[in-house]
Amino acid sequence: MKKILVVLTNTVKYGEKNAATGLWLGETTEFVAEVQKQGFEIDYVSPQGGFVPLDPRSIKSINDESFAIYEQVKFQEKALAHSLKPCEINPNDYDGIYYTGGHGVMWDFPNNAELEKISLQIYQNNGYVMSVCHGIAGLLFIKDKDGKYFVKDKKITGFTTAEEHLSGKSSVVPFYNEKVAEEHAQNL
Repeated sequence: MKKILVVLTNTVKYGEKNAATGLWLGETTEFVAEVQKQGFEIDYVSPQGGFVPLDPRSIKSINDESFAIYEQVKFQEKALAHSLKPCEINPNDYDGIYYTGGHGVMWDFPNNAELEKISLQIYQNNGYVMSVCHGIAGLLFIKDKDGKYFVKDKKITGFTTAEEHLSGKSSVVPFYNEKVAEEHAQNL
């Protein structure tokens, strides 16, 4: 069976600010819908395992196909209520890893040694390392065995600084993905 590991956030608020954030639902469900059509099985992991909060704004903008996945008990159980912990993952079981978006990921994806190790192993096994939107934060700090940033010399996309200002969250995020991407794609 072909499998993809989907990485979700456990972060419920913007740093110290009491404002709800979390997973951007459509950035998970749209991906899941497409890869399931291609015959992939999906597992869900988060930095702490267990509960995955949804960014409340994300529910307003999902399409019918995404809502159908959101309604599935299997999705609610495996992704939102009981996501796996990184220590429960065998990277050799996966053809790819996909880092989802939402502002919450900015706090618990970067510098997560367990997720970085899983990603590198999947990549070394000729698997795919993917992200969407803010999910790039999970890739920006990964270093290979030689100490070079994983994103160096790669074409990458992610949430830009301009988009961060447009979202109204530029003053609360811990860093700008675009700035770090530019620095790490060139350094070392």
